Amino acid sequence: MNKIIKNAAILTAITLVSGLLLGLVYEITKNPIAVSQEQAKQNAYKQVLSDAKEFKEEKDFDTKKAEEALKTAGVSGCYVKGAAEALDANGKTLGYVVTTVSKEGYGGEIEISVGILSDGTVNGIEILSINETAGLGMKAAEPAFKDQFRNVKTEKFEVKKDNPSGNVDALSGATITSRAVTSAVNAGLAYYQNVLGGSVNE
Repeated sequence: MNKIIKNAAILTAITLVSGLLLGLVYEITKNPIAVSQEQAKQNAYKQVLSDAKEFKEEKDFDTKKAEEALKTAGVSGCYVKGAAEALDANGKTLGYVVTTVSKEGYGGEIEISVGILSDGTVNGIEILSINETAGLGMKAAEPAFKDQFRNVKTEKFEVKKDNPSGNVDALSGATITSRAVTSAVNAGLAYYQNVLGGSVNE
């Protein structure tokens, strides 16, 4: 009986020490990770709207409004994480960067930043997070695929495999990834059009 109690006490002590160590590691790494993530986000903003001198985060981001915007536009399997107003050196609005996530990637969620100019032109996209198949879906992060979303003015993007008159060539062997990224871009457009008051009219 004493041996059982002794073993239980040892296990409890090990568990407590492990928990304390994990908590300590978390506290030590929490801030550096947050700083790194913020830096990656700012770099992505500059990639999609390089002429901007400042990015002003949308402070009153409303999740419900975002959901309604996507529903109105018929965009599913995605959600919006936030948006930032892109300003030039004189404080004039150049456009917006909308951060969106597709939940329908082959390897999980795909997070992107969509740069949209004030006239509704998609200026470019940048992948923030992706975990697709190497050599296939991971090619979505390469310029050959991303550049299909550069300097394009449209109400929505469509993969040509789904619509022959679409404007996005799917990655070979990675149609699911191609659709997921395209949907995420459309989510950004929907938020811009329905919440930020944007337009894609000529």
